[in-house]
Amino acid sequence: MHSIALRLNPQQDLKAELDYIVRQRTIEAACILTCVGSLSKATLRLANQSQPSIYKGRFEIVSLTGVMSRHGSHYHIAMADKTGQTIGGHLLEGCLIYTTAEIVIGVLPNFSFKREFDEATGYNELVVYGSGE
Repeated sequence: MHSIALRLNPQQDLKAELDYIVRQRTIEAACILTCVGSLSKATLRLANQSQPSIYKGRFEIVSLTGVMSRHGSHYHIAMADKTGQTIGGHLLEGCLIYTTAEIVIGVLPNFSFKREFDEATGYNELVVYGSGE
């Protein structure tokens, strides 16, 4: 594994920038190792909901996790408001950086992550190609 470290700036879209990085660098498989930062707007899909939920304010990113590939990525985020109340869900485009997002990505050179339709779930799900050996 090798890593990529980066910082996003105010008003950049968190998901759009992450997806751009994997496309630009033609990354086949990677994961989020860590992320700290803040958002001024968050667009999430909450559990078992079909429509996005939009939050405006000042939020600390307390966790970001995900698998990444130029073939499609999947991220979940947890964020806290000024009282420390935390909410999390599926990261969608429309999450705007407030002050910063400091991110480290782990690139997995022996794998390829693809998204293929899964009849059991009705969604395009992760299929892993390659091995860690």
